[in-house]
Amino acid sequence: MDKKTTKIGKPSKKVDAQKLVQGKPAFVADFAGRDVLIAKVLFSTQAHAIIKNIDVSEAQKLPGVACILTHKDIPRVIYSSAGQSDPIPGPLDAFSLDHKVRFVGDRIAFVAAETEEIANQALKLIKVDYETLPAIINSSDAMKEGAPIIHDEPEFVNFADSNPSKNLAAEIRIDIGDVNQGFSEADFIFEEDYEVPKVQQAHIEPHVVLTYWDPDDRLVIQSSTQVPFHARRILAPILGLPVKRIRVIKPRIGGGFGGKQEVLIEDVAAHLTIATGKPVLYEYSREDEFVSSRSRHPMKIHLKTGVKKDGTITANEMYALSDTGAYGCHALTVTGNTGHKGMALYVGDGKYRQNPNIRFYADVVYTNTPPAGAFRGYGVPQGYWPVERQMERIARELNLDALEFRLKNALREGELHPFSTAWSEGREPKPEYILTVGLTECVQQGKAAIGWDQKYNNAAWRQIEGKPHLRRGIGVALVMQGTAIPYLDMGAASIKMNDDGSFNLLVGATDLGTGSDTVLAQMAAEVLGVEIDDIIVYSSDTDFTPFDVGAYASSTTYISGGAVIRAADQVADTIKKRAALMMEERHPELEIDANDLELFDGKVIASNGQFVTLRDVAIDSLHHQNQEQIMAVGSFMSPTSPPPFAAQFAQVVVDIETGQVRVEKLVMAVDSGVIVNPVTAAGQVEGGMVQALGYAVCEEMVYDEKGNAREKDLVDYHIFRADEVPELETIFVQTYEPTHPFGLKAVAEIPMNGVAPAVGNAILDACGASLSIIPATPERVWNELQKMKL
Repeated sequence: MDKKTTKIGKPSKKVDAQKLVQGKPAFVADFAGRDVLIAKVLFSTQAHAIIKNIDVSEAQKLPGVACILTHKDIPRVIYSSAGQSDPIPGPLDAFSLDHKVRFVGDRIAFVAAETEEIANQALKLIKVDYETLPAIINSSDAMKEGAPIIHDEPEFVNFADSNPSKNLAAEIRIDIGDVNQGFSEADFIFEEDYEVPKVQQAHIEPHVVLTYWDPDDRLVIQSSTQVPFHARRILAPILGLPVKRIRVIKPRIGGGFGGKQEVLIEDVAAHLTIATGKPVLYEYSREDEFVSSRSRHPMKIHLKTGVKKDGTITANEMYALSDTGAYGCHALTVTGNTGHKGMALYVGDGKYRQNPNIRFYADVVYTNTPPAGAFRGYGVPQGYWPVERQMERIARELNLDALEFRLKNALREGELHPFSTAWSEGREPKPEYILTVGLTECVQQGKAAIGWDQKYNNAAWRQIEGKPHLRRGIGVALVMQGTAIPYLDMGAASIKMNDDGSFNLLVGATDLGTGSDTVLAQMAAEVLGVEIDDIIVYSSDTDFTPFDVGAYASSTTYISGGAVIRAADQVADTIKKRAALMMEERHPELEIDANDLELFDGKVIASNGQFVTLRDVAIDSLHHQNQEQIMAVGSFMSPTSPPPFAAQFAQVVVDIETGQVRVEKLVMAVDSGVIVNPVTAAGQVEGGMVQALGYAVCEEMVYDEKGNAREKDLVDYHIFRADEVPELETIFVQTYEPTHPFGLKAVAEIPMNGVAPAVGNAILDACGASLSIIPATPERVWNELQKMKL
């Protein structure tokens, strides 16, 4: 930092903490009035079928039923539910309601009734006549000759290389350098197939939306969304309303993790409000979240790596078969990120560092399973499972130091991001250079914290005295992520000064419970020289707050924070100019240069010690002379996406008789630039590691041959409870990223990337079981142990 800060880098209480602990109305469902109608959706029981007929007559007779809508009752408008910027980088392949269903859990009819009980009873009275079609459940079958076509609707709109006749939602072909030449120069070739599962975000607050007409005949949509401005833009044509007649409000959110970067249920309530003229509340149940929401894309990945005897990587080639489910929301961008981040870290050394040889090919296919979508990490965890498992295998087979081998081939400061000139989510790529890399220091501090040198490959340490059936192991994974989407993500903020010297901060950014409102308030308070309590934050209301792309791509602190700083700088400049004039009036003998003034402790202070308070400036500007409202709007868009880097370490205990894995400790040393709020940032890392741990050892969504989900609740689908969480340690290795005014980078998503491969590598270290598929269930570990006995 150029100067000592008073708010940046300091822990601060969350600005919404008090109202949340007091249980005051904060979430969408809290604002539902007594006269609200309750919405429910009839979901398909078939994986792939034509709806021949729907009979709603008996359901309509039920007292208390206000409205039932089917595909015959609403306009047929094709769209994508992905909450992304215009143009959405993916195919348009969905309708609010269609005459065809494409997965068990697809929509058939909307019901609005006076109570939830009546709505559920009405669903049971609707009769549906299906013409069942052949279904694709396994992604490997999607592109086979003669496979049933999932999207045969004539309205389908392609994006880039999508092709519905092949069940192809997206195709990616990226070549950097010459991988064939690289492989020919290698002394060793390593190849392996890997698989990663479909998993659920499992946010505590489900999807929920409240819609109503305001007194000006405008449709108000209160939604637990990560993307209020995208939602408004996408919903307008679906509902047949101009954007100016729609207002989207995002109250507090009880978790999103990417699952709410989707226009998933807003249209249901909106259609019913339009039809009835009444307020409508629609809230998913936990089962709805599992059968009809979004998930992480499951992938089957083949990885081929060429290496010289000294450990220099000469070429890396990955092919990913990604399963987008029944609809192509986020199909291209999630899977593109798998290569863009997962394959970018290891470029090789020597001449290969200057001209790396990397190939990333992917086919993203439709299947008759619930759609995948955005999930924290956004495709990158899928990439690092194969990459880091392969790095460990290479290091062991070539007898190389596991950490030195990785660092030898990893990206360094000043180097070109290898994918930046090859791919940019369907847009023209532009070169990006990596300016800050704290990876070596992350490795040093992380390995010291977990005792790497004393434990790795230590046969004596692996043994547990008195428990011959248990083995300890230790593992590592190095990872990177991104910070926002360059040349695309934009956020804005406005700041207004009040009579008492406090400030209203209006931001379009979306706080998901992550504390972003608090972090943005800290930035404003730092620039304006006030306490955080003097910054009154209001966020995410399309009528009153400036535009922001929303909470995704690890963009909020970097992009929205940049906008806050720009607005605050403008306000500070105006304050200084007025304060200089006020000081000169009080002391005519002095000549005050506004550029020499400092804002601190609620005052504007000159170098000679003279000062005026911010309240004095506010009163002067609003009431006394040359009156004006001191306020400003700032926007921020970045041409770069500075990657955070991390070293993830894991320590496990494996029961070699049952295959049971228990993770004892996770340590993450992360370079996320300057840390604005250490408490909230550490919470992000710890929460991310625990979420990623489920991906590693226990979470998995499975479907039978008819497309029925095995997991429908948080009993069968196990996420870690507080009493099951291992010891967690977070280490911040702070660099100063020059592309941001306060030197920061992202922190929210990178904790998802390294836990699974670090745990997989620790299992290998403990007992020799080498997994290629996660989660590392006891059955999978036990089966690998049995193979070793053959």
